[in-house]
Amino acid sequence: MDAVGESSEVSSSQLMKNGTFRDEESCPKQVSPIRGGGSRNTSPLGRVGSRNTSPSRQKVIKTKPRGLDEETVATFGKAVHPDVQMEDNIWAMLPEDLLNEILARVPPFMIFRLRSVCKRWNSILQDNSFLKFHSQVPSHGPCLLTFWKNSQTPQCSVFSLPLKTWYRIPFNFLPQWAFWLVGSSGGLVCFSGLDGLTFKTLVCNPLTQTWRTLPSMNYNQQRQLIMVVDRTEKSFKVIATSDIYGDKSLPTEVYDSKIDKWTVHQIMPAVNLCSSKMAYCDSRLYLETLSPLGLMMYRLDSGYWEHIPAKFPRSLLDGYLVAGTQKRLFLVGRIGLYSTLQSMRIWELDHGKIMWVEISRMPPKYFRALLRLSAERFECFGQDNLICFTSWNQGKGLLYDVDKKVWSWIAGCALQSYNSQVCFYEPRFDASVHCAGKFASRDLWS
Repeated sequence: MDAVGESSEVSSSQLMKNGTFRDEESCPKQVSPIRGGGSRNTSPLGRVGSRNTSPSRQKVIKTKPRGLDEETVATFGKAVHPDVQMEDNIWAMLPEDLLNEILARVPPFMIFRLRSVCKRWNSILQDNSFLKFHSQVPSHGPCLLTFWKNSQTPQCSVFSLPLKTWYRIPFNFLPQWAFWLVGSSGGLVCFSGLDGLTFKTLVCNPLTQTWRTLPSMNYNQQRQLIMVVDRTEKSFKVIATSDIYGDKSLPTEVYDSKIDKWTVHQIMPAVNLCSSKMAYCDSRLYLETLSPLGLMMYRLDSGYWEHIPAKFPRSLLDGYLVAGTQKRLFLVGRIGLYSTLQSMRIWELDHGKIMWVEISRMPPKYFRALLRLSAERFECFGQDNLICFTSWNQGKGLLYDVDKKVWSWIAGCALQSYNSQVCFYEPRFDASVHCAGKFASRDLWS
């Protein structure tokens, strides 16, 4: 029987009281764009240590809103005005549909603060109509989700790129065996782990605190997994390829939430994988191979594997496949030798010519700041043409926007844990851990 978890004990009032959904006070709240060259920055924002004698530019407002511990810093050059008090009857007379549409446009992490305003707002946010409006508005934007265990206690922090703020999210609802962060897609997060000798997988929605364990696979073995969400169909799939030890005899298995079971597909042809990292884009799954050289591509619609003879760039030390928007597939890696100068480069696959085309290089001084040692290991992952780099010995990450060609640092305590696992995350209240129409009411906040 599948295990279905609902954190009904953790009500919204308890979350507000305990402050579990809160800003990380000790973490910086800025993602500062990296500027090239040696030009002098005369902006007040650039002179961190300079003295500013303008009283209006030194004011710091410290507020303690209900549910979040937050320190709001006044914007430079803007006078501080008191909050505008609105009469209660203005909100009381708003039609429910209009109020739902307004609240659906509020950033997800602010919803927890608004739920304590009044009983009506608290009940409205538990309504299916709110989730309907929320599903129709544009996404809040990408976030970084970091997960680690401190004394066997699951810890999770989310960095909102639009708000440039860290938030702590309670993950106590996860079972103890959930150890490996598989990834995230469409508001859902996938974990795997060993419960005794049994390999298990679960999906959860961190915002609604709902989760469930998926049925057991046909072959009980630790596998390389990736999850994809189809928002149109309101469903998700989990793809399991070869096991983590490189056993090629296991067939590919795919879990479909619409039928709630795993189906067995073709066995991956005998290849020599050079990395366990996978990338999924345009209904295709990609893996790097050394023999034969190139990529292995799995078509989710047909369930078959095929080889793509896309040769890797010369002197490539380590490479990561990163999925972009549409059909874009990126390769990120270091060029050089382990004992000499290196550089980090980004290539994009030309599907027509079946070759990698270089599109960007990491500036040298930022490469040295990210990797202090030439042989140091790094991690790389991406979403929506955003690529994030992390290093084991650094307490910060480096973000690259492929479209804008902008590099920026992300600092914070959530990236300083040596055993932290990181992925991109899109916060959504309407992301269901069940298939469309099944247990719909249980995905609401208890």
